[in-house]
Amino acid sequence: MNQQSNKLRAILHCAIFAAITAILAQIEIPLPLVPISGQTLAVGITATILGSKKGAVSMVCYAAIGAIGLPVFAGFSGGPQVLIGPTGGYIFGFIFAAFLTGFILEKTRFTIPMAMLANIVGMVVILAFGTVQLKFIIDLSWNEALAAGVYPFIAVGLIKAFLASWIGITVRNRLINANLHKDFGNVA
Repeated sequence: MNQQSNKLRAILHCAIFAAITAILAQIEIPLPLVPISGQTLAVGITATILGSKKGAVSMVCYAAIGAIGLPVFAGFSGGPQVLIGPTGGYIFGFIFAAFLTGFILEKTRFTIPMAMLANIVGMVVILAFGTVQLKFIIDLSWNEALAAGVYPFIAVGLIKAFLASWIGITVRNRLINANLHKDFGNVA
């Protein structure tokens, strides 16, 4: 396969996973300040399958299409006001979490236990970014910000980390075995 074809395939992978994130964002459980949504599950799956660079690029694409106003964020929202609003920090965190999750896997092994560890680290990154912005935008104390932006998401975050690890590694290995992408590295 030539270099131009590889670039096109990489772009398509990033676009597909940005779209998957937009779809999973619409699965949500409303809470007072920050909803529980499928976005973080999508971030974990994306990073586990695509790795650090493509995972991060996919999340940049997701944030960018939402920033221009397409309703891809939770609750079919979009626009720059979401990114600078109380929950925008979580979306910025997706980019760093995807990179770090993929990076950990690239430096270790693409196995379900390592993916679980990497996805938990990614979850912590997302919650940290989200909580900091939530605290300063709404002018909450740190205890209030943690109560609204972290504590409700710990249990469900661990479940999502497991699902992202299991789905991501399973799909990744099947893509490798089907020879659909050469850049996935070694099969666990």
